Amino acid sequence: MPSPLDLDAYFERTGHEGPRSPTLATLHAITAAHTRSIPFENLDVLLGRGIDLDPAAVFAKLVVKRRGGYCFEQNGLLLRVLEALGFDVAAISARVRWQRPRDFTPPRTHMFLRVELDGASWLTDVGIGSMSLSAALRLEPDVVQATNHEPRRLVREAGRWFHQVRLDDAWHDVCEFTLEEMPGIDRELGNWYTSTHPNSVFRNRLWVARAGRGGERRSVLNRTFTVRSRSGKADERTINSPPELLTLLADEFGIVLPAGTDVRCPGLDWTGAS
Repeated sequence: MPSPLDLDAYFERTGHEGPRSPTLATLHAITAAHTRSIPFENLDVLLGRGIDLDPAAVFAKLVVKRRGGYCFEQNGLLLRVLEALGFDVAAISARVRWQRPRDFTPPRTHMFLRVELDGASWLTDVGIGSMSLSAALRLEPDVVQATNHEPRRLVREAGRWFHQVRLDDAWHDVCEFTLEEMPGIDRELGNWYTSTHPNSVFRNRLWVARAGRGGERRSVLNRTFTVRSRSGKADERTINSPPELLTLLADEFGIVLPAGTDVRCPGLDWTGAS
């Protein structure tokens, strides 16, 4: 098995064939390649396998076994890759606000990355599901920033930063943060909550996502498979059986599970399915 950080194996996995020097162009390219190639998914949580954040375990799962993962795995792997390439990078804690109202306070259980380049700060996040970034964002408020997918912006309100995405002609919160760093012990605690607490969203719904090369995004939320175009138009279809789910995971996300794998959670209800 490759070492816990085999850069050649990582870049083969993501398809990045460009420069590896610590530049902004490289940061954008690696972010895009990672989000296109390594799907966001919480299947091991639902299968009762737990999430191991040991660097060797993460590398084996996401690169060698060609699986996906969620923020602590995805951004944890990217953190080590960027460090190995010479980037000045730190893990930052956040609260996920996607599809949540402002009067609700979600737990601070998300991690993304801050990169310092030539006197400027950039943010990248390959672990926030269907809203994972396909280009880094400059840490600058109230500026619309283009990505390979949707427009993004950062806003500041009452001492807090909000990462927002533009969809359907409106801005939506993705996550909230204060730029406080998230050391390893806090990631372990966050990972324990998200993977084991009965009220964690990752224990209660199936969530899989991957960005496409043409600006589209594919996602699964429980029994709904969605393809959203760069323009924002979403096509949805219902997944009608467990075998159909396993086939779709393999065909659309490259996630190959053994035949008969039984994925269960409260949101994945096959009652009445054809």
